[in-house]
Amino acid sequence: MKNLIIRTISILLLSLSTAYAADPLPSWRNGHVKQSIISFINKTTQTGSPDFVPIQERIAVFDNDGTLWSEQPNYVQLVFAIDRVKALAPEHPEWRVTQPFQAALEGDLLELRQQGEDGLLKLTTATHAGMSTTDYSKIVSDWLSTAVHPTHKRSYTEMVYLPMLEVLSYFKMHGFKNYIVSGGGVEFMRPWSERIYGIPPEQVIGSSIKTKLVSRNGIPELIRLPEINFIDDKAEKPVAIHQFIGRRPIAAFGNSDGDLEMLQWVTAGSGARLGVIIHHTDNEREVAYDRKSSIGRLDKALDEAAIRNWLVVSMKSDWAQIFRK
Repeated sequence: MKNLIIRTISILLLSLSTAYAADPLPSWRNGHVKQSIISFINKTTQTGSPDFVPIQERIAVFDNDGTLWSEQPNYVQLVFAIDRVKALAPEHPEWRVTQPFQAALEGDLLELRQQGEDGLLKLTTATHAGMSTTDYSKIVSDWLSTAVHPTHKRSYTEMVYLPMLEVLSYFKMHGFKNYIVSGGGVEFMRPWSERIYGIPPEQVIGSSIKTKLVSRNGIPELIRLPEINFIDDKAEKPVAIHQFIGRRPIAAFGNSDGDLEMLQWVTAGSGARLGVIIHHTDNEREVAYDRKSSIGRLDKALDEAAIRNWLVVSMKSDWAQIFRK
């Protein structure tokens, strides 16, 4: 009986492996985009191909917000910052009459958006600093374990796109080293990136605030300071890639004009290149938005996609399933 069970399990695993080999991207609908991604992997990883890329040069970069997980109706880190303002408000009575903190406390998202990047930076530096990097990591992890998306009523880490998880796995299986290159906070993403995406913290590049080494009771700790260190967005993304990776990637995935320069720089290199834009076109299963959105605006990059032969993924047409069930 035991041998029969073992044989049955072996046959099942073999069949699943065969099925995956036949269709490495099962939640993608068959079409030009899916076949182009598969073709790119084949031609860059098969020995003897004129476009073969040595394994050490197989690097792919992925934006996070709107590319790997949902960014609507608000960036997840903004929601986290708002909750931090509410938690810290008793220690800062002045916040009730000071923007952008007043808007955060009152849930006035329109005012927060009007505050723009400066307002977001004020929230971030005030609520994300003054603690050790270890304490901050725990605060992020604890918050994500209970926070729920307002419309889908599921945890934010369940708001990751299943088709993109398949791409990450597919690339990794073929020797690619996947990096996140995001405008979001690097230390906000690192506590969970490996568990959710299979991307270890050392392969996460993002915006950061300054840190300082101090000694507390003889124990050295890194303390987060209320000062911006680096904003990893737009033209700074290629700069960060060069600084932290040291090689030009051969594939880049983004979803907004914030990823434009990264896509331009990656696909301008020699040899086989892949540029992909995730276009949010499904208003039933997710949210449809592009040129006029205040979050994840996709305008210039969408125009350049046709000129530069980047793939444009239509969520509605190209993805059979968006989130895990």
